[in-house]
Amino acid sequence: MQALLALLAGLLLAAAIYLLLSRHIVRVLIGLVLFGNAANLTILAAGRVSSTLLPLVPDGLDVPAGPIANPLPQALILTAIVISFSFFAVLLVLAFRAYRDLGTDDTRLMRVAEPEGEGPPPLGY
Repeated sequence: MQALLALLAGLLLAAAIYLLLSRHIVRVLIGLVLFGNAANLTILAAGRVSSTLLPLVPDGLDVPAGPIANPLPQALILTAIVISFSFFAVLLVLAFRAYRDLGTDDTRLMRVAEPEGEGPPPLGY
């Protein structure tokens, strides 16, 4: 099961890198989402995935009776999902605003600070 998760995380990471290298803002945002999901799957695969007991200690024992699942990766993934969703929402609003103001989502055409008719910036700063 862990090998399957590792393979899936690798495929998601490859797709994320491909999309992050795109010139269109929407593809870059989808690449960021896939990158976050690949990171979450990697953290999940680092924890125990097999069917084990809950991380609870029964009454009368000082340690759990058998192998238990590690709750820390699950808590980290839950926190990462919330943070990545809010980050994606903010970036999606910014991308929509840039598209509405500039009329394009192509980064080559979004050259407001660097007009095409002028030469390169001066050196030395």
